[in-house]
Amino acid sequence: MIRLVLGDQLNPKHSWYTNVDSNVTYAFFECMDEASYAPHHIQKVVGIFSAMRQFAAQLRDKGHCVHYSTITESLPSLGENLNALANSLSVALIECQEPDEYRVREHLVSLNDQGFTISFVSSEHFMSTTEDFIQQFTGKKSLLMESFYRRMRKETGILMEGQQPVGGKWNFDSSNRKSLPKNHQVPPRFFPETDITKVLEDIQTAGVSTIGSIGDPKYFYWPTNTDQAKAIFYYWLEHDLPFFGDFQDAMARNQWAMYHSRISFALNTKMIDPLWVCQQVELAYHNRPEVSINAAEGFIRQIIGWREFMRGAYWMRMPEFGTLNYFEHSRKLPEWFWTGETKMECMKQTIGQSLTHAYAHHIQRLMITGNFTLLAGIDPSEVDLWYLGIYIDAFEWVEITNTRGMSQFADGGWIATKPYVSSANYVHKMSDYCTNCKYDRKTKTEEHSCPFNSLYWDFYMRHSDKLGNNPRIGMVYRTLNKMTPESKEEIQERASWILNNLNTL
Repeated sequence: MIRLVLGDQLNPKHSWYTNVDSNVTYAFFECMDEASYAPHHIQKVVGIFSAMRQFAAQLRDKGHCVHYSTITESLPSLGENLNALANSLSVALIECQEPDEYRVREHLVSLNDQGFTISFVSSEHFMSTTEDFIQQFTGKKSLLMESFYRRMRKETGILMEGQQPVGGKWNFDSSNRKSLPKNHQVPPRFFPETDITKVLEDIQTAGVSTIGSIGDPKYFYWPTNTDQAKAIFYYWLEHDLPFFGDFQDAMARNQWAMYHSRISFALNTKMIDPLWVCQQVELAYHNRPEVSINAAEGFIRQIIGWREFMRGAYWMRMPEFGTLNYFEHSRKLPEWFWTGETKMECMKQTIGQSLTHAYAHHIQRLMITGNFTLLAGIDPSEVDLWYLGIYIDAFEWVEITNTRGMSQFADGGWIATKPYVSSANYVHKMSDYCTNCKYDRKTKTEEHSCPFNSLYWDFYMRHSDKLGNNPRIGMVYRTLNKMTPESKEEIQERASWILNNLNTL
């Protein structure tokens, strides 16, 4: 029997590996198709391939039979590689852990037509099942993360006192929105070091097209095995968790990680267990007075709540979800999304750090780049592809639901009950970007007015037929109704110029 191990299934605790069976071959393939279905960041390709190689080596050391094809050795597609290996071993049975991406599962299922028997087992990673999620929300016009989150808290017992939440409230989100005080210094981060020279050489030899930069290949700083992932997490737990609650939404120039844990890549490749991570944060809250409830609950909500919630939403609506475009947006992504060369300081900082580090935290993704693409009417498929490629932690199940759903409102409010858009005021409140910008955050219609300002009001005017009755944004339309026709016209003229000149911003 062959057991296929995908690049995002590097779970050392999986029951597959409990016993050594000489009749089982664990198969790893570095495929060109997987490396090129999106314009992937070089750090993402290197990180996955390096982690796969180390995981395969660990299995060999434990006595398991392993087949590994590097990017310079393998056939283009996953199916071709599996077919060739199965034929060479005279094996018809192929066992797979449930893939997290719809396209991968469909590809594997199609192999049944080639004379193989493909069976699936649990990846033993997530805390909830898609079946339970679908049952909870079937027949609902929209999803409600809070109700799902409360169910998950009760089922896991995390931050619970019997059937009641620790701290007396389920959600402390209102205490997670502070900006950094002036002269606040974020301490240096801890990073592991991995020599990825050989992996990088193989990727270059194979001609894999990538974006972004990688720095010194002898000092790759993303975790590529479970021990490294835990080391990063333990450092964050000790030094950063006390600040995470207050400042998880804050942004600052040249601070690409802030107080975020930097374990999303390790989680999404299953190098570490999400329930264990949450349990460690819960222990820190109970044992260390400097760890506040808003820090512990804010982090746990992202894992038990949002991460699991998005996975359920993905499997409930795919593949249809990947085609939704509620506002019928069709503009192309500005060219500077691939270079970071723009005069908008917030976009320059966020895109620049994304190209350099393959990372931006959730508010940068939602309220800087996502905010801009929604206001500018960019085709959500263009936005999806950019997010899927540029971030090291982006896999479709978690990327497309956050991007097309929450960020771009392309599902018409199924995941998010209102569009997450703002003017320059929010950016200024939560960051120091505006103080270094060529554009004026205080004006709307002048030549150097911040593009966010006119685009914000123009967006609501353009889409009043679809948003005008939304109770969560009634204040926006009440404000619009108080504007004079002349003011509205000036805003629309400025917005029209911006939309026609996106590449020059």
